[in-house]
Amino acid sequence: MSNLKEFLVYAPDTLAQLIRDEKVTFSHCVHTLLHMLLTSPTAKDVDLAGWKVIIGGSAFPKGLAAAALARGVDAFAGYGMSETCPILPLAQVPSDFPADDQDVQADQRVKTGYPIPLVDIHTVALATMGYLHNPAASADLWAGGYLHTGDIGVINPAGCLQVTDRLKDVIKTGGKWVSSLDLESIISQHPAVSEAAVIGIKDDKWGERPMALVVLKDGQNATTEDIKGRVQKFADEGHISRYAIPDQVRFVTSLPRTSVGKLNKMVMRQQVAA
Repeated sequence: MSNLKEFLVYAPDTLAQLIRDEKVTFSHCVHTLLHMLLTSPTAKDVDLAGWKVIIGGSAFPKGLAAAALARGVDAFAGYGMSETCPILPLAQVPSDFPADDQDVQADQRVKTGYPIPLVDIHTVALATMGYLHNPAASADLWAGGYLHTGDIGVINPAGCLQVTDRLKDVIKTGGKWVSSLDLESIISQHPAVSEAAVIGIKDDKWGERPMALVVLKDGQNATTEDIKGRVQKFADEGHISRYAIPDQVRFVTSLPRTSVGKLNKMVMRQQVAA
């Protein structure tokens, strides 16, 4: 296995002990921290039922949501920015959805969610970013009276927002746009996969192609063809384009993270290029 350096160390065993001893009922964190907690040896003996947790900072993979539900954790996605103080929408499971169907529950819990009171969200053709000491770009950030987040997403007829990727992370292959987040969620549902990240790598023919970086669960095995076959199934069913099937799968021991625990795809791209 390749050894991609993990930049941040949390103490999931300590968190598990705090949840047990202090009877914690509500938290919020990035999904990587929830993953660390669920895989912590200490947490295996902790009853997590009744613990409600908002997952933000990056997309909530469906495989992780299913793992949380299996432990009785009431986990659901939220979305926001420091500039928005911070929450904008929250995922909700409609009351008429079956509570005992974990696949349906996981589907709803990983959605970006519905705007909370006093929040109005629109999707526009192009999102732009502001820059320090750059008034023109800063003006673009608030063009039209809305803060442009730099994310790509859709709003369904019920008003539920689904962020499909960051502009800087979406993969353009042969003129087709591929969501790295969709691929990560699909791969995360493989029973042998602990976590996954997908990045675009340069390709002379197609411009970019998806590469999957996969961390396996302890004691589990999977091959490149196993992972590609999982994605192929979703492509055959029409959920994603066949162009989204990654050409390469790299099995790694860990994934680089930012200072707040998010997956650091910029570092991943740099390390793969090197």
